Amino acid sequence: MKIIECLSKNISEEISDAKKYARMALEQKDARRGLADTLYSLSQEEMRHMNMLHDEIEKLIDEYRRAKGDPPADMMAVYEYLHNQNIDAATEVKMMQQLYKG
Repeated sequence: MKIIECLSKNISEEISDAKKYARMALEQKDARRGLADTLYSLSQEEMRHMNMLHDEIEKLIDEYRRAKGDPPADMMAVYEYLHNQNIDAATEVKMMQQLYKG
């Protein structure tokens, strides 16, 4: 399903934005705490968006399984590849957020 690939790419964008905001929050933490807190909050919100999109992908896969059985292997291979990349990137963002919380 093309929609899963599209949503996976959107997840990547959400993670990228979360990383950008977390990095900025860390850079501003000592000099501008209010701004840093806002940036940290934005980073968390982007991760929330990522989780929402991931949940929707899981629903689509479950719906497909109920209606048609196991999804095609090539579709799942693409999903697993993108999913693993996103897991690695999300882990990095979570570590940055933890650094901010210190």
